[in-house]
Amino acid sequence: MTGASSPFAFIDGALDRADHLRDDPDTLAGLWPHARVVLLDDEGRALADERGALRAPSGAEVGGGPGTAIFLGLRDGQAWFAQSLATTAFDSGTPIDLRTAATQWPAFESTVFAQARAMRHWHARHRFCGACGGALSFVRAGWLGRCERCGSEHYPRTDQAIIVAVSDGERLLLGRQRTWPARRWSVIAGFVEPGESLEQTVAREVLEETGVRVRSSRYVASQPWAFPGSLMLGFLAESDADVPVAGDELEDVRWFDARTIRAGLARDWTLAPGEDEAGIALSAPISIARWLIECWLQTVTR
Repeated sequence: MTGASSPFAFIDGALDRADHLRDDPDTLAGLWPHARVVLLDDEGRALADERGALRAPSGAEVGGGPGTAIFLGLRDGQAWFAQSLATTAFDSGTPIDLRTAATQWPAFESTVFAQARAMRHWHARHRFCGACGGALSFVRAGWLGRCERCGSEHYPRTDQAIIVAVSDGERLLLGRQRTWPARRWSVIAGFVEPGESLEQTVAREVLEETGVRVRSSRYVASQPWAFPGSLMLGFLAESDADVPVAGDELEDVRWFDARTIRAGLARDWTLAPGEDEAGIALSAPISIARWLIECWLQTVTR
């Protein structure tokens, strides 16, 4: 994927992660007073100001030093950190969730928020060693957990998942989960299992969730998805016109023609109850899922 800007969230504006500074506490301490700090509550929400923009105070406003804060990286020489709101006395701002922020904030700010949220979630869920149960101490500016008992080292966890737009040449295969709003549909997704190639995961997940057999697939793009810590690997795939049957994870799965998909993309993705009862709503504009749908539509309408 090329271009000046990405068609989905959490890509543009990524920080220079400056790995070499993670082992340089003196330099990080010197950067701290003028750094920006993304403060996250226990639900993974960041702070917004009265205008709804990111409220990332300076290190001087937060007080102290880097301490337990996670060093995220640099932008134009300015350091960015993530820290738990509960560890500070800072109380200026209104919590905002990442999905909402991604639809309202500039790309850079939502991308920083996504990185901060993923790292804070890893810290919160990995406090003890998986080998011996000992407590972890986080070093390297928050990027390495070291067991205090056995010395085992633990690194940030990213779960790889495929997401795929499957076509029979004329129609697109979409599924819906039971917990989704009425008439919301999306492409098929699932986690990569140990020992699998990505192409094998595409074929297995589509067959398990829909009963449709994939003949071929190709990778097109990826998106970090901090809900809570996945990397979505996007594919386009071709299949025969099998009759779909929903697996255990889906409430329903169907083929949709280009006209229906085009109409779904044209309306608001937050389809209100009672609005256009015959229509469908598709994935949020911030997601690679919607972009994959748009990519498929281009192949059948060009």
